[in-house]
Amino acid sequence: MSAACRDGCASKAGSPVAAFAPDAGDGPLFRSTFRIPGMDCPAEEQMIRVRLAQAPVTTLAFDLPRRTLNVDHAGAAESILACLKPLGYGAELLATQPLDRGEADASAAEDAAGEARILQLLLAINAVMFCIELGFGWWAQSAGLIADALDMFADATVYGLALYAVGRAASRKLAAARAAGVLQLLLALGALLETARHVLAGSAPEPTTMIAVAVLALAANISCLVLIYRRRNAGVHMQASYIFSANDVIANFGVIAAGLLVGWLGSPWPDWIIGTVIGLVVLAGALRILRLR
Repeated sequence: MSAACRDGCASKAGSPVAAFAPDAGDGPLFRSTFRIPGMDCPAEEQMIRVRLAQAPVTTLAFDLPRRTLNVDHAGAAESILACLKPLGYGAELLATQPLDRGEADASAAEDAAGEARILQLLLAINAVMFCIELGFGWWAQSAGLIADALDMFADATVYGLALYAVGRAASRKLAAARAAGVLQLLLALGALLETARHVLAGSAPEPTTMIAVAVLALAANISCLVLIYRRRNAGVHMQASYIFSANDVIANFGVIAAGLLVGWLGSPWPDWIIGTVIGLVVLAGALRILRLR
Protein backbone atom coordinates (compact mmCIF):
# COMPACT_ATOMS: atom_id res chain seq x y z
CA MET A 1 0.00 0.00 0.00
CA SER A 2 1.29 3.45 -0.92
CA ALA A 3 2.28 6.08 1.62
CA ALA A 4 -0.56 8.27 0.39
CA CYS A 5 -3.03 5.51 1.15
CA ARG A 6 -1.55 4.79 4.57
CA ASP A 7 -1.68 8.45 5.51
CA GLY A 8 -4.85 9.54 3.74
CA CYS A 9 -7.08 6.45 3.80
CA ALA A 10 -6.50 5.03 7.24
CA SER A 11 -10.23 4.45 7.83
CA LYS A 12 -11.04 0.77 8.32
CA ALA A 13 -13.99 -0.82 6.58
CA GLY A 14 -16.10 -0.81 9.71
CA SER A 15 -15.15 2.59 11.06
CA PRO A 16 -17.54 5.54 11.30
CA VAL A 17 -17.93 7.72 8.24
CA ALA A 18 -15.39 10.55 8.37
CA ALA A 19 -15.43 13.96 6.71
CA PHE A 20 -13.69 14.42 3.39
CA ALA A 21 -10.41 16.26 3.63
CA PRO A 22 -11.44 19.91 3.27
CA ASP A 23 -8.28 20.93 1.46
CA ALA A 24 -6.71 19.00 -1.40
CA GLY A 25 -3.63 21.18 -1.27
CA ASP A 26 -2.29 23.73 -3.76
CA GLY A 27 -0.98 21.20 -6.28
CA PRO A 28 -2.62 20.13 -9.54
CA LEU A 29 -5.98 18.36 -9.53
CA PHE A 30 -7.02 15.35 -11.62
CA ARG A 31 -10.29 13.69 -12.57
CA SER A 32 -9.92 9.90 -12.59
CA THR A 33 -12.46 7.31 -13.63
CA PHE A 34 -12.45 3.93 -11.89
CA ARG A 35 -14.36 0.81 -12.78
CA ILE A 36 -15.49 -1.02 -9.64
CA PRO A 37 -17.29 -4.29 -10.58
CA GLY A 38 -18.20 -5.10 -6.96
CA MET A 39 -20.00 -1.78 -6.42
CA ASP A 40 -23.64 -2.63 -7.07
CA CYS A 41 -25.60 -1.00 -4.25
CA PRO A 42 -25.48 2.01 -1.89
CA ALA A 43 -23.81 -0.11 0.80
CA GLU A 44 -20.64 -0.42 -1.32
CA GLU A 45 -20.87 3.29 -2.11
CA GLN A 46 -20.77 4.15 1.57
CA MET A 47 -17.80 1.82 2.15
CA ILE A 48 -15.93 3.65 -0.62
CA ARG A 49 -16.82 7.02 0.91
CA VAL A 50 -15.46 5.79 4.22
CA ARG A 51 -12.28 4.53 2.57
CA LEU A 52 -11.63 7.84 0.79
CA ALA A 53 -12.83 10.04 3.63
CA GLN A 54 -9.36 11.37 4.48
CA ALA A 55 -7.89 11.23 0.97
CA PRO A 56 -7.13 14.46 -0.97
CA VAL A 57 -10.50 14.16 -2.76
CA THR A 58 -12.76 17.09 -3.65
CA THR A 59 -15.63 15.33 -5.44
CA LEU A 60 -16.97 11.78 -5.81
CA ALA A 61 -19.50 10.98 -8.57
CA PHE A 62 -20.94 7.45 -8.37
CA ASP A 63 -22.65 5.63 -11.25
CA LEU A 64 -23.91 2.41 -9.69
CA PRO A 65 -25.60 0.95 -12.82
CA ARG A 66 -22.33 1.28 -14.78
CA ARG A 67 -20.16 0.37 -11.77
CA THR A 68 -17.96 3.44 -12.27
CA LEU A 69 -16.70 6.20 -10.03
CA ASN A 70 -15.33 9.61 -11.03
CA VAL A 71 -12.95 11.12 -8.48
CA ASP A 72 -11.62 14.69 -8.49
CA HIS A 73 -8.43 14.53 -6.47
CA ALA A 74 -4.90 15.80 -5.87
CA GLY A 75 -1.89 13.52 -6.26
CA ALA A 76 -1.50 10.43 -8.40
CA ALA A 77 -4.51 8.39 -9.49
CA GLU A 78 -2.60 5.26 -8.49
CA SER A 79 -2.71 6.44 -4.87
CA ILE A 80 -6.52 6.62 -5.00
CA LEU A 81 -6.59 3.18 -6.63
CA ALA A 82 -4.36 1.85 -3.82
CA CYS A 83 -6.95 3.10 -1.33
CA LEU A 84 -9.78 1.33 -3.15
CA LYS A 85 -8.17 -2.07 -3.77
CA PRO A 86 -8.25 -3.32 -0.14
CA LEU A 87 -12.07 -3.15 -0.23
CA GLY A 88 -12.03 -6.16 -2.57
CA TYR A 89 -14.47 -4.71 -5.12
CA GLY A 90 -12.10 -5.24 -8.06
CA ALA A 91 -11.29 -1.55 -8.63
CA GLU A 92 -9.32 -0.61 -11.74
CA LEU A 93 -8.26 2.74 -13.17
CA LEU A 94 -9.86 3.50 -16.56
CA ALA A 95 -8.65 7.04 -17.24
CA THR A 96 -7.23 10.12 -15.60
CA GLN A 97 -6.79 13.68 -16.84
CA PRO A 98 -5.65 17.03 -15.44
CA LEU A 99 -8.42 19.18 -14.02
CA ASP A 100 -8.51 22.92 -13.61
CA ARG A 101 -9.09 23.79 -9.95
CA GLY A 102 -11.82 26.24 -10.88
CA GLU A 103 -13.56 23.52 -12.89
CA ALA A 104 -13.43 21.13 -9.93
CA ASP A 105 -14.84 23.73 -7.55
CA ALA A 106 -17.57 24.60 -10.06
CA SER A 107 -18.49 20.92 -10.47
CA ALA A 108 -18.85 20.40 -6.71
CA ALA A 109 -20.84 23.62 -6.36
CA GLU A 110 -23.11 22.64 -9.27
CA ASP A 111 -23.84 19.23 -7.71
CA ALA A 112 -24.67 20.81 -4.35
CA ALA A 113 -26.81 23.50 -5.97
CA GLY A 114 -28.72 20.89 -7.99
CA GLU A 115 -29.46 18.83 -4.88
CA ALA A 116 -30.53 21.94 -2.99
CA ARG A 117 -32.98 23.00 -5.71
CA ILE A 118 -34.60 19.58 -5.79
CA LEU A 119 -34.87 19.35 -2.01
CA GLN A 120 -36.40 22.83 -1.78
CA LEU A 121 -39.13 21.77 -4.21
CA LEU A 122 -39.72 18.51 -2.34
CA LEU A 123 -39.92 20.37 0.97
CA ALA A 124 -42.48 22.84 -0.42
CA ILE A 125 -44.65 20.14 -2.04
CA ASN A 126 -44.77 18.00 1.10
CA ALA A 127 -45.41 20.94 3.45
CA VAL A 128 -48.39 22.10 1.35
CA MET A 129 -49.80 18.58 1.03
CA PHE A 130 -49.45 18.01 4.79
CA CYS A 131 -51.71 20.99 5.47
CA ILE A 132 -54.24 19.91 2.82
CA GLU A 133 -54.40 16.27 3.90
CA LEU A 134 -54.53 17.03 7.61
CA GLY A 135 -57.36 19.56 7.19
CA PHE A 136 -59.48 17.37 4.94
CA GLY A 137 -58.60 14.27 6.96
CA TRP A 138 -60.09 15.79 10.12
CA TRP A 139 -63.11 17.10 8.19
CA ALA A 140 -63.75 13.73 6.49
CA GLN A 141 -62.90 11.75 9.68
CA SER A 142 -60.47 9.64 7.65
CA ALA A 143 -57.74 7.77 9.51
CA GLY A 144 -56.05 7.04 6.18
CA LEU A 145 -55.79 10.71 5.17
CA ILE A 146 -54.55 11.74 8.62
CA ALA A 147 -51.93 8.97 8.60
CA ASP A 148 -50.81 10.07 5.12
CA ALA A 149 -50.70 13.70 6.29
CA LEU A 150 -48.38 12.73 9.15
CA ASP A 151 -46.24 10.90 6.60
CA MET A 152 -46.13 14.10 4.51
CA PHE A 153 -45.04 16.05 7.59
CA ALA A 154 -42.28 13.52 8.24
CA ASP A 155 -41.14 13.83 4.63
CA ALA A 156 -41.13 17.63 4.75
CA THR A 157 -38.84 17.44 7.77
CA VAL A 158 -36.71 14.79 6.05
CA TYR A 159 -36.18 17.06 3.06
CA GLY A 160 -35.31 19.93 5.37
CA LEU A 161 -32.68 17.76 7.07
CA ALA A 162 -31.37 16.57 3.71
CA LEU A 163 -31.18 20.19 2.55
CA TYR A 164 -29.05 20.91 5.61
CA ALA A 165 -26.75 18.02 4.61
CA VAL A 166 -26.12 19.20 1.03
CA GLY A 167 -22.45 20.03 0.48
CA ARG A 168 -21.48 18.88 3.95
CA ALA A 169 -19.27 16.00 5.04
CA ALA A 170 -20.37 12.38 4.64
CA SER A 171 -20.71 12.07 8.41
CA ARG A 172 -23.14 15.02 8.47
CA LYS A 173 -25.18 13.45 5.67
CA LEU A 174 -25.36 10.16 7.53
CA ALA A 175 -26.40 11.96 10.72
CA ALA A 176 -29.13 13.83 8.81
CA ALA A 177 -30.46 10.58 7.36
CA ARG A 178 -30.54 8.94 10.78
CA ALA A 179 -32.30 11.93 12.32
CA ALA A 180 -34.89 11.66 9.55
CA GLY A 181 -35.31 7.97 10.31
CA VAL A 182 -35.92 8.64 14.00
CA LEU A 183 -38.52 11.30 13.14
CA GLN A 184 -40.29 8.98 10.73
CA LEU A 185 -40.31 6.27 13.40
CA LEU A 186 -42.04 8.59 15.87
CA LEU A 187 -44.61 9.77 13.33
CA ALA A 188 -45.32 6.18 12.27
CA LEU A 189 -46.21 5.39 15.88
CA GLY A 190 -48.35 8.54 15.97
CA ALA A 191 -50.21 7.47 12.83
CA LEU A 192 -50.91 4.04 14.33
CA LEU A 193 -52.21 5.59 17.55
CA GLU A 194 -54.47 7.99 15.61
CA THR A 195 -55.91 5.08 13.63
CA ALA A 196 -56.58 3.22 16.88
CA ARG A 197 -58.44 6.29 18.19
CA HIS A 198 -60.67 6.29 15.10
CA VAL A 199 -61.45 2.61 15.59
CA LEU A 200 -62.35 3.12 19.24
CA ALA A 201 -64.47 6.19 18.45
CA GLY A 202 -66.18 4.46 15.50
CA SER A 203 -65.51 7.39 13.14
CA ALA A 204 -67.22 7.12 9.74
CA PRO A 205 -65.07 8.59 6.93
CA GLU A 206 -66.45 10.47 3.91
CA PRO A 207 -65.26 8.48 0.85
CA THR A 208 -65.51 11.14 -1.89
CA THR A 209 -63.22 13.51 0.00
CA MET A 210 -60.81 10.65 0.76
CA ILE A 211 -60.48 9.76 -2.91
CA ALA A 212 -60.17 13.33 -4.21
CA VAL A 213 -57.48 14.36 -1.71
CA ALA A 214 -55.59 11.06 -2.14
CA VAL A 215 -55.48 11.56 -5.93
CA LEU A 216 -54.05 15.05 -5.39
CA ALA A 217 -51.46 13.64 -2.96
CA LEU A 218 -50.58 10.89 -5.44
CA ALA A 219 -49.86 13.47 -8.16
CA ALA A 220 -47.69 15.43 -5.72
CA ASN A 221 -45.71 12.37 -4.65
CA ILE A 222 -45.14 11.12 -8.20
CA SER A 223 -43.75 14.56 -8.97
CA CYS A 224 -41.39 14.22 -5.98
CA LEU A 225 -40.28 10.77 -7.11
CA VAL A 226 -39.49 12.01 -10.62
CA LEU A 227 -37.56 14.99 -9.25
CA ILE A 228 -35.31 12.93 -6.99
CA TYR A 229 -34.88 9.79 -9.13
CA ARG A 230 -31.67 10.84 -10.92
CA ARG A 231 -29.98 11.84 -7.65
CA ARG A 232 -31.21 9.00 -5.45
CA ASN A 233 -27.64 7.61 -5.14
CA ALA A 234 -25.94 10.95 -4.43
CA GLY A 235 -25.52 10.02 -0.75
CA VAL A 236 -27.45 8.55 2.15
CA HIS A 237 -29.38 11.79 2.67
CA MET A 238 -30.72 11.64 -0.91
CA GLN A 239 -31.29 7.89 -0.72
CA ALA A 240 -33.40 8.44 2.40
CA SER A 241 -35.45 11.05 0.54
CA TYR A 242 -36.02 8.62 -2.35
CA ILE A 243 -37.20 5.87 0.01
CA PHE A 244 -39.72 8.21 1.61
CA SER A 245 -41.13 9.37 -1.75
CA ALA A 246 -41.51 5.78 -2.98
CA ASN A 247 -43.35 4.84 0.23
CA ASP A 248 -45.70 7.79 -0.24
CA VAL A 249 -46.79 6.70 -3.72
CA ILE A 250 -47.71 3.26 -2.36
CA ALA A 251 -49.64 4.85 0.52
CA ASN A 252 -51.62 7.14 -1.82
CA PHE A 253 -52.79 4.22 -3.93
CA GLY A 254 -53.88 2.54 -0.70
CA VAL A 255 -55.97 5.54 0.42
CA ILE A 256 -57.65 5.74 -2.99
CA ALA A 257 -58.54 2.03 -2.84
CA ALA A 258 -59.79 2.42 0.74
CA GLY A 259 -62.02 5.36 -0.26
CA LEU A 260 -63.56 3.30 -3.05
CA LEU A 261 -64.20 0.40 -0.67
CA VAL A 262 -65.71 2.67 2.01
CA GLY A 263 -68.16 4.04 -0.55
CA TRP A 264 -68.97 0.60 -1.94
CA LEU A 265 -69.28 -1.31 1.33
CA GLY A 266 -70.62 1.49 3.50
CA SER A 267 -68.12 0.46 6.20
CA PRO A 268 -65.27 2.44 7.82
CA TRP A 269 -63.07 -0.65 8.08
CA PRO A 270 -61.15 -0.09 4.79
CA ASP A 271 -60.16 3.38 6.04
CA TRP A 272 -59.02 2.02 9.38
CA ILE A 273 -57.09 -0.77 7.69
CA ILE A 274 -55.28 1.58 5.28
CA GLY A 275 -54.47 3.92 8.17
CA THR A 276 -52.80 0.99 9.92
CA VAL A 277 -51.01 -0.14 6.76
CA ILE A 278 -49.64 3.36 6.09
CA GLY A 279 -48.38 3.54 9.65
CA LEU A 280 -46.59 0.20 9.17
CA VAL A 281 -45.15 1.26 5.78
CA VAL A 282 -43.83 4.46 7.35
CA LEU A 283 -42.40 2.38 10.20
CA ALA A 284 -40.66 0.02 7.74
CA GLY A 285 -39.20 2.99 5.86
CA ALA A 286 -37.88 4.44 9.11
CA LEU A 287 -36.16 1.17 9.96
CA ARG A 288 -34.56 1.03 6.50
CA ILE A 289 -33.19 4.54 6.98
CA LEU A 290 -31.83 3.73 10.43
CA ARG A 291 -29.96 0.75 8.92
CA LEU A 292 -28.16 2.96 6.36
CA ARG A 293 -24.38 3.06 6.79
